[in-house]
Amino acid sequence: MTGKRTAPAGRRAAPAGAALACLLLAGVTSGCQQSGAPDGRSPFTGKAARAAPVLAVKIDNVRAARPQTGLDAADVVYVERVESGLSRLLAVYSSRLPQAVGPVRSARESDLELLRQFGSPAFAYSGTQAKLEPVVEAAPLYPQPPGKTPDAYFRGRDRAAPHNLYLRPERALKAASGASTAHDIGFRFGAAPSGGRDTSSYTARYPAARFTFDWSAERRGWLVSMDGVPAKTASGQRLVAPTVVVQGVHIRPSRYHDRWGAYSPYTETTGSGPARVLRDGKAYEAHWTRPSPDGGTDFTTASAGAPLNFAAGQVWVVYVPEEAVGGGAG
Repeated sequence: MTGKRTAPAGRRAAPAGAALACLLLAGVTSGCQQSGAPDGRSPFTGKAARAAPVLAVKIDNVRAARPQTGLDAADVVYVERVESGLSRLLAVYSSRLPQAVGPVRSARESDLELLRQFGSPAFAYSGTQAKLEPVVEAAPLYPQPPGKTPDAYFRGRDRAAPHNLYLRPERALKAASGASTAHDIGFRFGAAPSGGRDTSSYTARYPAARFTFDWSAERRGWLVSMDGVPAKTASGQRLVAPTVVVQGVHIRPSRYHDRWGAYSPYTETTGSGPARVLRDGKAYEAHWTRPSPDGGTDFTTASAGAPLNFAAGQVWVVYVPEEAVGGGAG
């Protein structure tokens, strides 16, 4: 679909004039204020960036799908639990667009609630269950599956289907010309808060997947491992995240199931709950709140309730059950 959709009411978006000014004055430190971030900086990473549209891509994460392509260029990487206790990734791009992203896999119902905070983003995915398809079509986003934008996708030759479907991001965004520009989703960047516990490693676990983040003073970030194996880019570089958020949420069965009756998990990303924020080799106890799908998520210190700043750069958000937030530190 290439027509412009109506943006959801009440979302926290920068005014059109401000977005245009940011685009024209990219990199300049005066005259351009994006909500929730310093002048000329991405509200997703806190780093200098042009105002640009938002593209979200659902990415495969079983062993046969690794290493992924283009994951290191994402502004935000969300980790979600799916069927059989496995995981998938939802990568959000705006500051940088790699030439290719993938492997691309199917959407889930809870993706729609998560993505509403971005306004009307472009959303690339391989497909959906038949009953979910009209729900995706009605959501405030620009769906970009292969059936709508076939020239934005290609099949790789180095692995078997379904783990070889890749996206050309520029073509996907060209087909979604009305996609929302990056705006405030609640992230705050700056100096670390006081306190925190020295932490060298943290592991988040699902029934059939685990993610380990090891602090690297040399890289100034957390080296990512998946299922005990160092996570790397397609070119062989280690994935590293300056900030990791382990967010405690309620995960319940969704309304949709496969042909064998297995229901997809639904990750509730509105409401409030505990979190643990990893940055600068420390773990900070935190609290998150997102009152409505149209707004972003605010993270505050658990003790004082003050905004909890992230370190500038890529942010990983790992959704785990609320009771699992307290464990995992090494």
